[in-house]
Amino acid sequence: MNTTTSEQKNSNKIQHPNIIYILADDMGYGDLSCLNENSKLHTTNFDNLANEGMLFTDAHSSSSVCTPSRYSILTGRYNWRSSLKYGVLGGYSNSMIEDNRLTVATLLKQKGYKTACIGKWHLGLNWEWQDNETVDFTKPISKGPNEFGFDYFYGISASLDMSPYAYIENDRVTQIPDHITKNDDEMCFWREGPTAPDFKHIEVMPNLTKKVLDTIDTYSDSPFFIYYPLPAPHTPILPTEKFRGLSGTNSYGDFVLMCDDVVGQITNKLKEKGLYDNTIIIYTSDNGCSPTADYEELSKYGHNPSYIYRGTKSDIYEGGHRIPLIVSWPDKIKPKSISDDPVCLVDFMATIADVVNFQLPDEAGEDSISNLPIWLDKPYEKPFRDAIVHHSIDGSFSIRKDNWKLEMCPGSGGWSYPNAEKDETKDLPPIQLYNLDNDIKEIKNVYDKYPEVVNDLKDLLTKYIVNGRSTKGKVQKNTGPDHWSQLNWF
Repeated sequence: MNTTTSEQKNSNKIQHPNIIYILADDMGYGDLSCLNENSKLHTTNFDNLANEGMLFTDAHSSSSVCTPSRYSILTGRYNWRSSLKYGVLGGYSNSMIEDNRLTVATLLKQKGYKTACIGKWHLGLNWEWQDNETVDFTKPISKGPNEFGFDYFYGISASLDMSPYAYIENDRVTQIPDHITKNDDEMCFWREGPTAPDFKHIEVMPNLTKKVLDTIDTYSDSPFFIYYPLPAPHTPILPTEKFRGLSGTNSYGDFVLMCDDVVGQITNKLKEKGLYDNTIIIYTSDNGCSPTADYEELSKYGHNPSYIYRGTKSDIYEGGHRIPLIVSWPDKIKPKSISDDPVCLVDFMATIADVVNFQLPDEAGEDSISNLPIWLDKPYEKPFRDAIVHHSIDGSFSIRKDNWKLEMCPGSGGWSYPNAEKDETKDLPPIQLYNLDNDIKEIKNVYDKYPEVVNDLKDLLTKYIVNGRSTKGKVQKNTGPDHWSQLNWF
């Protein structure tokens, strides 16, 4: 009699690991209790995932806002090389991923993976317009996830506070919007816009999570890649009844615990299917926490989503782009591993290419460096990365090399003080230099004391921009103009 278990059947069929990439929306470094010893949020599932895998203490998104970071994750290319030089896209914006550009999903499809994107896309979709102001929701959408390597897409076009409020399955909305909704409450805010009859904002994350769990069931007979960009804890901050009051802080804290529960549901499903050990689970965030979380209220409970770092979402400071990152792969990664290597989410493409033995062409993953040696605790030369380039919401640049961080703007480049839009930077030096070894809070600007460091970093940043890449390979061209206003030091 054949006594082979379903778990053995699955492991026999799958040679490459499954990959589930869970991307939080606006979650701070300090929101995870495994990263913040003073966190008032007890994130049990995040902590368990870290205990069973690797926790990164110096991980960064490529941008301090969401659309740009998502571009970098899927393309392995710094976001500012795209057509989007600052800001974010809206719910009706056209697609920003270039035609024929290799994505992580396209790469994995070539290696026999089933691929799915479930959640918040926010990289643009080409809607069919009846005129300049009205979308024809009965028509198919083009240039969406299906055209960039995903076999299946189910989700929303952009942030949960951006219309249209309708679920999209592959290239069509599941129901035609038939009424208008809006919410002006700051923490529960969403913009006025057309809404489908089956769309309730508070139900979106539970519905998306169920779709992820169902997809694990249907994809479990072959290697799969599921990209799950959460709509939370971004506004509207809408924890369901089960989580209200659970954190002992405010509704943002409750929403973070709801995200924590999502990780628990997914890991339990993988264990139930016998897939957990050979699945790479990545949990991270697209940028730092938004001020909408109400830092002042949270501080009364002793909680700081930015931990010890200056700034928030949108900023060039560490709080804008230093993010939580956990990687679990029980078959390969030692439990309770901790890495203090500076890494960037743009590294995902080269890392996965390394995992599945895919040779990246010169015109792909121009800024991506494989983190696999770190994951597997293999010997590697330090510093692991020569430098990391950061970007703020207004398109300001910074570059980090070793302990030095050069910021090419007089203020935060975002919403924090000093804010250029509010004319708070007019009397400040045009650039900032911080020694993160002794000034991790970026308080003492020492640009005038180390001119050689300033010049060296400025030259390296210029080289990265001009060459169209920061890795070895043939020079590439950035999308759009060769020069734009934020390159004011050229």
